[in-house]
Amino acid sequence: MTDAAAVLGELWRWAGEDPRALEQATLSGGDPMLPGNFKIATAALASIAAAGLAAAELWRLRTGRRQRVTVDARAAATAFRSERYLRVDGRPPGDTWHPVSGFHRAGDGRFILLHCNLPHLREGALRVLGCDATREAVAAAVGGWKAAELEDTLAAAGLCAGMARAPEEWRAHPQAAAIARLPLLEIERLGDAPPEACGAGDRPLGGTRVLDLTRVIAGPVCGRTLAEHGADVLLVTAEHLASIERLVIDTGHGKRSARLDLRRADHVERLRTLVGQADVVCQSYRPGALAARGFSAEALAEIRPGLVYVTVSAYAHVGPWRERRGFDSIVQSVSGIAHEGGVAAGMERPKPLPAQALDHATGYLAAFGAMVALARRAREGGSYLVRVSLAQTGRWIDGLGRVDGQRVPDPTVDDVGEYLQTTEAPFGVLRHVAPAAKLSETPARWARPPVPLGTHTPGW
Repeated sequence: MTDAAAVLGELWRWAGEDPRALEQATLSGGDPMLPGNFKIATAALASIAAAGLAAAELWRLRTGRRQRVTVDARAAATAFRSERYLRVDGRPPGDTWHPVSGFHRAGDGRFILLHCNLPHLREGALRVLGCDATREAVAAAVGGWKAAELEDTLAAAGLCAGMARAPEEWRAHPQAAAIARLPLLEIERLGDAPPEACGAGDRPLGGTRVLDLTRVIAGPVCGRTLAEHGADVLLVTAEHLASIERLVIDTGHGKRSARLDLRRADHVERLRTLVGQADVVCQSYRPGALAARGFSAEALAEIRPGLVYVTVSAYAHVGPWRERRGFDSIVQSVSGIAHEGGVAAGMERPKPLPAQALDHATGYLAAFGAMVALARRAREGGSYLVRVSLAQTGRWIDGLGRVDGQRVPDPTVDDVGEYLQTTEAPFGVLRHVAPAAKLSETPARWARPPVPLGTHTPGW
């Protein structure tokens, strides 16, 4: 596949949606848009357009009217780097990357990526390594380990690291083999429920309630995307869970934000009440974590027949790594993407993609899956489970092929000004990336600005 429209068509046909809808989609431009050889703009165009087209299809199901969906490659690539271009009162709102995070060379010469951007992950890694929180101390400590042993030790401690592998080495790994048997995303019927019309008012998802139980990028992008088509999105997190303010702001458009602590019985009951009144639940905790507290997809579909349950994970729900924590950068490292971008290109060390493309694509695909499930619920009833993972998305992006983009300039915030908009928020005056999908009858927009975590009460 080399053409984004063809990739979109493949996604749409796989979902089983009306093929005539594809006639309403216009995709312009293509790779290379960002420096590197992977087809990031193609992935961005296809995933963003799929979500936009799914919103337009929900609108058609309710009103009988089709509308145009247009996506430009440069706008889509910019959206895939939205957190990089965010400005608050004219300044970047702090870094997302801690100095000790990144690639380090282990004692066997292999590189390993440490993800230490959240305090509990950083403190845990430092305990395992037995060193201080400086780049030099961590580098020296990692040098005393074999990379694979450190990767497994940190994973066993619930921490995040990934040994850099070549693509062929990853393909031979049992986890890669398990993922290779899965489709890009899964939509499964969980149980029976009567058909329910989706949406109300003048927007595709107006009146649709979305409970957002996610953090960082992929899951929050799903909720942000549903919000831009009119969904009532309630983000629920807990005070003791770490966050990164830049990402809270960037992915918080269109959402209200509340806090609940599932260590408290009364808060568990409050969350059950919220689920009972929701249409969609999206969660990105490690597989099994919420199920252990009584919030599995099956349990929630019993509470709320007709629910669409979206789950976002690092390595999917199968294979020996199915319960491992992970982030975009970690999956890029273990799967050969970073190796190809750096070492295989003649550089000293692995190099990640020029965007958190696994995160953003997974978020848009999750929103696409959620809206396809809502359309199925409207037509035939039922409760649905939507599964996506960073590793499945990474495999998809890898399969899109390559392009000669090493000499493409890296767009700065000044280069993408036409794709930014200004919003006043409690954080200050925001300059941020606007929705990339343009719908002719129901323009994508966010009805409310991002707010600090816990601003609202946990209720609809």
